[in-house]
Amino acid sequence: MKFTQTEIFGVVLVESEPHTDDRGSFMRIWDRAELSEHGLEPQPVQWSLSYNTRAGTLRGMHYQEEPHAEEKLVRCVRGALYDVALDLRRESPTFGRWFAVELRAGDPTALYLSAGLAHGFQTLEDGTEILYAISAPYEPAAARGVRWDDPTFGIHWPDAESGRIMSDRDRSWPDYELP
Repeated sequence: MKFTQTEIFGVVLVESEPHTDDRGSFMRIWDRAELSEHGLEPQPVQWSLSYNTRAGTLRGMHYQEEPHAEEKLVRCVRGALYDVALDLRRESPTFGRWFAVELRAGDPTALYLSAGLAHGFQTLEDGTEILYAISAPYEPAAARGVRWDDPTFGIHWPDAESGRIMSDRDRSWPDYELP
């Protein structure tokens, strides 16, 4: 596995190394020992799959408040998405900055997000599926969000030709209040 630290500490691109022959390929997408060697200490307690019917579906920006904060490893298993991590750790030197990457099915790259980061994505193709390994169980009372277009952060999203498909909840998160 190849690990690339992004400009936001705790947001890491994890590239699996496929072994290919005439049958196809095989690759490890999870190796706790190798992740730990690179300072990533996820202990998944939940695996989730997000299925999205149409291109232009935007989910996010979601996070869970302490003590239920989550680490995630996110991989596209069908279709394509624009995946975004937003640093909400007030003590972090990259607080308020965001990082985005395009993930596609068949691409060996996944996105690792440390606890304290908000996460969201916009699908680029119909029928996109995203697989998550998550370090904490979902706790509804700890669920929080940041609006996808909050001017505080200025996240750049790709145009959605057919319009964005979003939940009312994701459209209505209040403006983020800086300290």
